[in-house]
Amino acid sequence: MNEQLVVVVGDVLLDVDVQTRADRLVPDAPAPVLDEVGRQERPGGAALAAMLAARHPRQQVVLVAPMADDDAAARVHALLPPAVEVVAIPCQGRTPVKTRLRARGQTVARLDDGGGASEIGPLTAAAREALHIADAVLVSDYGGGATGHEPLRAALARHATHTPTVWDPHPRGSAPVAGVALVTPNAAEAATLSGLRGDGVATIRRQAEALLSSWRARSVAVTLGSRGALLSYGNGASEIFPARPVNGGDPCGAGDCFGAAAVTALAGGAVPSEAVSLAVDAASRFVAAGGASGLDEPPGGHTVPRQPRAAADLAEDIRAAGGIVVATGGCFDIVHAGHIATLSAARALGDCLIVCLNSDASVRRLKGDTRPLQPAEDRMRVLQSLRDVDAVVVFDEDTPTEMLRGLRPHIWVKGGDYAGAILPEAELLRQWGGEVVTVPYLRGRSTSELVERGRV
Repeated sequence: MNEQLVVVVGDVLLDVDVQTRADRLVPDAPAPVLDEVGRQERPGGAALAAMLAARHPRQQVVLVAPMADDDAAARVHALLPPAVEVVAIPCQGRTPVKTRLRARGQTVARLDDGGGASEIGPLTAAAREALHIADAVLVSDYGGGATGHEPLRAALARHATHTPTVWDPHPRGSAPVAGVALVTPNAAEAATLSGLRGDGVATIRRQAEALLSSWRARSVAVTLGSRGALLSYGNGASEIFPARPVNGGDPCGAGDCFGAAAVTALAGGAVPSEAVSLAVDAASRFVAAGGASGLDEPPGGHTVPRQPRAAADLAEDIRAAGGIVVATGGCFDIVHAGHIATLSAARALGDCLIVCLNSDASVRRLKGDTRPLQPAEDRMRVLQSLRDVDAVVVFDEDTPTEMLRGLRPHIWVKGGDYAGAILPEAELLRQWGGEVVTVPYLRGRSTSELVERGRV
């Protein structure tokens, strides 16, 4: 299948996450002392959206953006993967830098530096050519001035009539050009931009219809965070797309993920309802995997989070509060009554339950080439919907040893069919004072037996 070209247009930022430890107060004020323990830089704004779009398979991405001649812009350029081609529009001003101070998985403060482009130069021939040949366009407006640049707006307006365009607006930015296929304000932006206050479904529908008419767009999807999204086509026609439940996680960058997933779907020929459905699901997975701060997986279209940043944050918070972290593991290919009994008993042993899930490759090595019956993404989704499960992480190895080293649970739970067996995890958990516990096993309930019965 040929590659699709997605062009991302908008304002570029540099995002910095400073991981800190907060375990004491300033002597002369009731404020915490933050000890820096790590720092992560990543592209932000339209650059983050471009990076997320490039993670989809068979995707060629061009980033068209005003870029100042400063160290922050150079750093953004260096952090972008090779799959993103940068077509810079020269500009004056300073690249905004947003620094989040984080402790125990939560943002405690944000420092902003730089004010964006003050004067944007002429639209380059390379930028015009990229828009001309694009299969779809994503406009990522961060209020930095890109969407107010008249030559760029004129080019976007020309192509919006025949090239699927997704516009992620900003209250300080410029209105979308007419004819855009999909505009994606969040709930706060929809209320501000429409002038209609309220968060009920009926009010959100009216907000979407008002914006649809004002912007002369073909559809508007109001993103609602953990509630999903409402898509409106006007004249009372709307659809609601619920989000999958997410325990913990980090919503930073979720809007960029939504836009990247939606524009990629439109580039492949999807209609807006299909694009919004895929985008809601992608954003939920993104948040569960730790949001923008969890982007340490190489590009390639992976949809299952391998690095348990959200689970690790959960475990750290529970330990810091004096609670007990419980973990268990398995393939969970077909979740049956035996699994439910084990998970329920495990959750009762502590204050959170983290499930370590075998990846598809790991299951094949353990169970044979006919397994798994369901991909890891689907198995993960089923587990995340269960009341007793607080987080799910995927591991590629035959055993979750490395995963456990990171999570450091107080209790590792195995089913009662392992009672009396010498478990390799026991010695590992003793290193930090943890223990292995077996819980009652419902005999006769196993995925392998269910599969065999189904073949009869």
